[in-house]
Amino acid sequence: MCATAANLFEDVLSEVAHRPWVLTFPFPWRRRLAQDGALFGVLTRLFVEGVERFYEERAARRGACGAVKSGAVTVVQRTSGDMRLNPHLHVVFLDGAYHEDGTELVWNELGHLRTGEVGQVLEHAVGRMLRYLRRHGHLEIEHDVEEDDEPEAVLCASAVSGREPPAGPQWLRGLSSYCPSALAYDKPLCAALDGFTLHAATRAGAHHAAAREALPRYVLRPPIAKELVEPQQDGLVRLSLKRAFADGTVAVDMDPLSLLCRLAASVPPPRFHTVKYAGVLASASRPRWRASASDRALRSQKSLRRRTMTPLRNASVAAIERSTNRAELLRGTFAIDVLECPACKGRMKLVALVIEPRNIECFPFQVLAVRAPAQEFYDFYGV
Repeated sequence: MCATAANLFEDVLSEVAHRPWVLTFPFPWRRRLAQDGALFGVLTRLFVEGVERFYEERAARRGACGAVKSGAVTVVQRTSGDMRLNPHLHVVFLDGAYHEDGTELVWNELGHLRTGEVGQVLEHAVGRMLRYLRRHGHLEIEHDVEEDDEPEAVLCASAVSGREPPAGPQWLRGLSSYCPSALAYDKPLCAALDGFTLHAATRAGAHHAAAREALPRYVLRPPIAKELVEPQQDGLVRLSLKRAFADGTVAVDMDPLSLLCRLAASVPPPRFHTVKYAGVLASASRPRWRASASDRALRSQKSLRRRTMTPLRNASVAAIERSTNRAELLRGTFAIDVLECPACKGRMKLVALVIEPRNIECFPFQVLAVRAPAQEFYDFYGV
């Protein structure tokens, strides 16, 4: 996922303001949505189209003429902080819209976003989803989970509730009946309606490159961080939370089998994409190459760098570029600079890629014998 985040920042997302819209679904629906990738994909498309329509209408009111279009990258996250099954959406939108003025692609900033507008977007999206579900009969309740049901269904039901296996709650195959509740605003730029919640308070400015780079890494984060998992002396596993729950809970203790079951339930269904593109960022969008960060000037610089690089020994240009990209990926993701010399803090560069075993045995000795005194060479290798 680190490579995907780097690709989004460098080659996909435009150098404009970005705003993530986070949508969560009602609790009784989560097991069904976690198993039914096709249904979850349809609900995702309906929500993204609703937010995209909001951006286009807002840009049209601000004077944009012609075809107005925004763009988004949708990332599906399947778990919450305590590893309970919670399929939800992180949709990174370009915080505005493009319109064509002749041959030019003009950017229109969204401007100030109001909390009431977030509620209107949520109302529109929830209304479209409920109409689709009623039309296709997905709101009809079927029989409960029986003992002879598929193991995946039992795991999903247990992972949603957070209870230990194999005793899972009696969930329903279909989606539960529609229980209306009033639109509520508990925080600025956050809205809740009928069990849905929508959060749009985060924004990365166009001139804040560090924030725009951190945003793809956050939405593409793995379901669990190794640093947050700690085995206990009593045989349980403690999962620390990034932030405390409303009731004061800061960690969750579970047995290893429960943790494995939750990890198994977090795997997406087959042939279900967890990263999707929409609007001007879609693969079939004609203005994508003009709206993305990898414009003609950047591509020409990369092409020039490839032509001027000279392969050394048996190292190809493609291999040198891949190694350089890996170094930049490590530096941007983990703050590890592998090209910095630990002794003098100077910059290192890739000289050659040695593959043959006989060359591997003699190559370091040949290089260091010329560049370093004998005693430093032996101290470095511990001989």
